[in-house]
Order: sequence, then structure tokens, then C-alpha cells
Amino acid sequence: MSFNVNGYNIFLILGVTFLASIVFVEIMKRVAIFLKVLDYPNDKRKIHTKPVPLLGGIGIFFAFLLGYMLFAPKNNLMLSILISSFLIMLLGLFDDMTKSETPMPNKYKVIVQIIVACIVVFYGGLELSKASIFGLSINFGVFAPFVTILIIVAMINAINLIDGLDGLCAGISSIYFLTIAIIGFLLNKFGGLDIILTIIMLGSTLGYLVHNFPPASIYQGDAGSTFLGLMMSVVFLIGFKTTTLTSLIIPMFLLAIPIMDTLFAIIRRKLKGEAIDHADKEHIHHQFLKRLSKTSSLLAIYGINLVFSITTIFYILGFKKIVMVCYVILILIVLFLVLKTEVIFEKKNK
Repeated sequence: MSFNVNGYNIFLILGVTFLASIVFVEIMKRVAIFLKVLDYPNDKRKIHTKPVPLLGGIGIFFAFLLGYMLFAPKNNLMLSILISSFLIMLLGLFDDMTKSETPMPNKYKVIVQIIVACIVVFYGGLELSKASIFGLSINFGVFAPFVTILIIVAMINAINLIDGLDGLCAGISSIYFLTIAIIGFLLNKFGGLDIILTIIMLGSTLGYLVHNFPPASIYQGDAGSTFLGLMMSVVFLIGFKTTTLTSLIIPMFLLAIPIMDTLFAIIRRKLKGEAIDHADKEHIHHQFLKRLSKTSSLLAIYGINLVFSITTIFYILGFKKIVMVCYVILILIVLFLVLKTEVIFEKKNK
């Protein structure tokens, strides 16, 4: 089995982007401090107690750009990804630099996210035309572009929403990219654009994690989390196009924590009569923080995510019936834990 992708050794790609990310994030840390672009504590959602430099996402983006220039193919799809990622970074950067004074209304963010998704779909020609789930084949037909846009926007927001604990968003993203790379290796699909982007993003995200693991010395901000969400959705969609991914089950369970956290947040806020975008401190990671330290909470969530990822790898290897039983058990365990906390329902004796 060759460890080359697009003519380059994957460990070379991983090493270059990892080191580049460490350096770029360190530079952006100093720039953020100089420009006073800091994430200040508040009572709504933040858990840190002192200002932390933002702009870590720009460091991830620069490492990704370097990886693209050195290792990725140059075509319309890749160009659409670059344009989209640049726009989503600008949106996030503007929000990061102004949110302490005048937060950007979420409806404007969603509009830009839809534009970003449209660029990938209509200019890049990337769309999910058909997929299978639980043995059922679904052909989206004329609705394929709209389904694809919905997936991209949903993943951008799900990853952004989970970014509330040191190392959490970057760690979950790294596990996702690593699992996709392993799946590509197992299926001998190491030549596709999805795997090239996966390795580039894995190195870039791990480099940032060096600075962001508790106690974090820099945050990626909305610029970073939305960029990661975009790239994860792009990798997922290209994976279906190149048949690296064969079922919607794969991304669903690789991103089980962000997806469930988003769904629980929507339900929780609706039950309370609050707006869906209302910030609070009842997310999954907040529930862990009520009982464990930052590092212990982070490692516990990593562990849950890894279990879902390892189970998904066994699904790829052909143990589908056993894996489906495991998925049901895992979901039931998560739901049991949810009911024991305040992820959805507020405790009466609080």
C-alpha cells in the first residue's frame, strides 16, 4: 500500500502543514495581542476568566493555503473551495473583531454562509446527488443543489456551536480528518482530492491544537470554527463524489457530538421559549465542566468521539450488523447521560 497522494508522501504533507500551523498560529497570537483582538469573558457562554487572543483561525487558514500551494491539484473545484474559505474567513474575522462592540446579526451570517455554499455547489460543481442510509438509497434529483447547500451551512454552524471549550472544536475536527484518512487508506482511495484536503487540514488543525489544548493560549474565533466547518463539509461531499464515503451513516456518526449538541440546543431553547441562536451555558461540554476539570472534560468528549469513529471504521470494514447494534447502544448511552444533565431539561431543584 502506497502512502503517496497526488505524488507526495502523506507524512510530508502532514509534517509541513503541522509545523506551518504551529508557526502561523504563534504569529497570529502576537498580532492579536498587538491589535487587541481578544476574546473577553462574559456570563452568556464563555468559560474563560481572562481575555484570550483570537485570530488562531487565520493561522490554520494560512497553513491550509501553504498546503494547497505545495500539494493540492489546481482545478475549478479547488478554486471554488479557496474562494469560499476566504469569504468565510473574512466573515468570521469581521465578527471576531466587532462582536465585543456590535455583534453581527445571525441572519447576515447565514446569508454569507449560503453564498459560500453556492460558490462550492454551482461554480465548483460539488453536490450530493444521491446517498444511502440504513440500506436505503436516496436520489435527490433536482433538489441535490439545495440539499448540498443545506448540509454545508448546517455543518458550518454545528462546528461553530461546539467551539466552547479549550481544544474541543480542533480536537473533534482532528479526529474527523484522521478517521476520513484511515477510511481512505482502508479502501485504497488515497488519490482523491478529499484525502489530500483531509491530510492538509489534519496537519493544520493539529498545529493549532498545540496552542489551543488546555490551558489555551489562543482561540480560533468564529473565523476558525466556521472555516473548519466548511472544510469538513467539503471533505464529506467530495468523499461521496469519489466513493471514499459510501453512506450518510459515516459523517453522521463521525460528527455525532456536534450534531447532537446542535439538536439538543435547538430543543432546549425552544422549550424555554428562547431564540435558537440564544447563547447559553448548557451545551454538552458545559455539562462535563460542571463535574470535571477542563482537561478531563475535553478528554472525556474526545473519548466518546473516538468510540464513534472507531465504530465507524468497523462499519467500513464490513461489520455492518454488529456496528448498527453498537450505534444504537452508544446513542442510548448518550441519551441517558443527557437526561441526567441539563442539556435539554432544566433541573427543578437548580
